[in-house]
Order: sequence, then structure tokens, then C-alpha cells
Amino acid sequence: MLKSVVPARALPLSYPALRSPGSATTRPFTRSLWMLNNNGASSGYRPKLLSSKVLNPSVSCGCGGLHTEGDKAFGDFLSDEIKEEKKIQKNKSLPKMSGGWELEMNGTEAKLTKQLSGEKITVTFNVNNSIPPNFEEEVEQGQQQKSPEDEPEIVSTPNFVIEVTKQGAKHSLVFDCHFPEDEMSHGEGEEESDIFAIREVSFQPEGDSDWKETSYTLNTDSLDWALYDHMMDFLADRGVDNTFADELTELSTAIEHKEYIKFLEDLQSFVNCK
Repeated sequence: MLKSVVPARALPLSYPALRSPGSATTRPFTRSLWMLNNNGASSGYRPKLLSSKVLNPSVSCGCGGLHTEGDKAFGDFLSDEIKEEKKIQKNKSLPKMSGGWELEMNGTEAKLTKQLSGEKITVTFNVNNSIPPNFEEEVEQGQQQKSPEDEPEIVSTPNFVIEVTKQGAKHSLVFDCHFPEDEMSHGEGEEESDIFAIREVSFQPEGDSDWKETSYTLNTDSLDWALYDHMMDFLADRGVDNTFADELTELSTAIEHKEYIKFLEDLQSFVNCK
């Protein structure tokens, strides 16, 4: 069930940590820093994009395509970038979800499913656009570049859709959820609250992959709190609670980083005609 899975919300400049540093599966905000650093890649060379000179196609390449000094510099930069990203990659394999969830991947889309007393619970999310865009804005504001240890951490917080299907039912109960900005962290002494929130609820035809806009959709912005709490309890009874949400961000962060490295490798192969 795809509904608001890919689009990501805009997050504030001060992006709080979702969990304590000891338990988070995060990585330094390197990709934007790498691209915006005045010194360029670790090689110390930043290509002059407007002064690229065309080189004769490489004999060993055999593609007959255009090759420039800029292409070579681009390929060298990507090589350094890939090495740096692999160096800080914390999960070589995807972390496991507790609670009996089975993971199915389709590109950047992940689907978690489990069976529970005749019910099927499916959680779908997409890691595209799940990283907060605040780092570039901080650099533009003229802040001094921080050391890798002091850099803000990248945490993927995707929107996700929960689908609950009962045996014999024609429709599934579907929850469109997200991670609200004001619930991302808790100070000492504060009562723990839900780290995810329900945005919309609807009945959708069982088995349909797309959200039908012709079905009535309940928006929770003006919903009675008692009804909302019952909905959250309904999800918690089926294993979708704060622990699940915490593990989902850990899984999503690992998937996003893995896909980012794969993208850089594909881009390098494309640029180098390999």
C-alpha cells in the first residue's frame, strides 16, 4: 500500500537525535560536507568545471564516448567519496527487526510483514528523501566546519504505511504514519511519548498497491484524543510501538546508506564507462 511513503517533510535546522548516541545506528553528515568543502575530495583537488578539456576517447575503453579532464576528476572524486562512505558504514548487513517481522526489499522500498492470530500486518516505507536537508543550510549560514566526531548524525526517518488485514475481510485498515519533529527526542525527566504519529487512517481494498483517494480518509489533526489513543494502542498490540519505530529508523538508516553507496558506485561506473 503506497501512500506518502516517498515524499519527506522538511525538518528544522536543529535536527534532534532520535535516540541516545549509544543506541543509534547513524553516521556523520559527510555527503553534503564532502561536496561543499572548499578543498574538494581528500585528494586535495577540486576540478574547475568550466575549464575541462576534451580528451581523445580511451583506447582501452572502447565506448567511443566523450572523455574530458572533468570526467577524470569526477571519477577520482567519486572513488575517494566511496572509500570515505564505506569507512564510516556501520552496518555491512541490514539489522534485524525484533518481533518476528520478515523483510522484503524492492529497490529503495522496504516491506515488513508478520502474521498474528489470523491477521496480517504489513509496514511499507521508502528511504528516498528520508534524510533531513538541514546540513547544507547550516553550511550556508557560515558555521565553522566541525570535526567528524562533532558533526550531526544522519538518521533516516521515513514516512511509513501500516496495513492490517483480517481473514475474510474485503478491506484493510491502513494507517499513514510519520516521525513528527517535536517528538524526536526526550530530555531527562520528561515522560516518554510516542516517537511516531498517525497522520491519516482509511479503509482500503485488500491487496491493492495504491491508496484510493475515493475511500474516506480520516485526518488525525482534529481527531478526538481518546479515539487517537485507542488507535495507537491498537497498533501497539500488534507490535507497532516505540521499540518498533526505533528499530525501523535503524533499519532505514542502514538501507539508505547502502543505497547511497551503491548509487555512487553506479555513478562512478557510468562516468568511467565501466
